[in-house]
Amino acid sequence: MQVTALVLWVMTALGGFAMLGIWLKRGGMRQQGGERRIRPPQILSHFALAATGLVLWIVYVATDSDGLGWVAAGLLVVVAGLGFSMLAVWLQQRRAVPAGRSGAATSPPEQHFPVPVVIAHGLFAVGTLVTAFIAAAVS
Repeated sequence: MQVTALVLWVMTALGGFAMLGIWLKRGGMRQQGGERRIRPPQILSHFALAATGLVLWIVYVATDSDGLGWVAAGLLVVVAGLGFSMLAVWLQQRRAVPAGRSGAATSPPEQHFPVPVVIAHGLFAVGTLVTAFIAAAVS
């Protein structure tokens, strides 16, 4: 189960890296305005905590240290909270943008995320959360 969680976590991270790259390329760090957008501290915290948790999980798998497993799984709860808050912003924006306008130059950077990547990232993230807690509980 530990290795399953690790594989799911890596798959989740790949989708996250892709979206972070798109967000940065589209000016995510330079965005301004009062609109509801995914802000740099939010996305960077999500990334940093997820990466930290992944490193801890790798060490946990290598050493079978129960404490590290629980810390990594606990970090996932915080990461998931940040992820769900960003998903809410993304969905609000998608509803507000008229059909065919999501590629416009003025659209928020996160509106350039491919929908299949967002869905896959979320599904892999849920799988990671579930398997990590199961793995930590049974070890």
